[in-house]
Amino acid sequence: MREGLFITFEGADGCGKTTQIELLDKYLKNKGYNTLLTREPGAKGLGTQLREILLHYDGEVSSKCESFLFLADRAQHVDCIVKPAIKEGKIVLCDRHTDSTVAYQGYGRGLDINEIKHLNNIATSSLKPDLTILLDVDIETSMKRVGKDKDRMESSGKDFFNRVREGFLKIAELEPDRVKLISSSDTIENIHNRIVELVEAL
Repeated sequence: MREGLFITFEGADGCGKTTQIELLDKYLKNKGYNTLLTREPGAKGLGTQLREILLHYDGEVSSKCESFLFLADRAQHVDCIVKPAIKEGKIVLCDRHTDSTVAYQGYGRGLDINEIKHLNNIATSSLKPDLTILLDVDIETSMKRVGKDKDRMESSGKDFFNRVREGFLKIAELEPDRVKLISSSDTIENIHNRIVELVEAL
């Protein structure tokens, strides 16, 4: 059986990832493709428990511990869900992946970016997405869309999210063939159409 594809969606909170990934999933299913919609952290099984810790633990969490928890979730997710689905010929659509750890824990928390990239490679056995859709949103819009009911990561403050956004933009600059930058200030329909163009090109 021909192997499938691995497409990831990235961006700051409130950028519209959930809306766009669901629209793409529906589009591909209507075209007859076999898809798998998943996320990091918190895919089924062990991932759901790791997500609960990462987003809702109310005690102190060191930046290194936070990174390793995301990496543990990623290793489980890739080995048990993503790779088997790709092997079955499915198009895997994933809400967040390695780039989020580089942007949030590297640029945002200030951890060594090269170390994070190395650990990401270990966690994924060097699996790379075929395409990454990066939805860029300004920080004011991001925080407004998230609202007052924030999880632990969403409560990190404006300066933190400015660093995260800069990190995502740097990733797109360094890997333009894989990472496609789209402004989330456009209409939902226009963004979806642009994403469809990129996916169809695969």
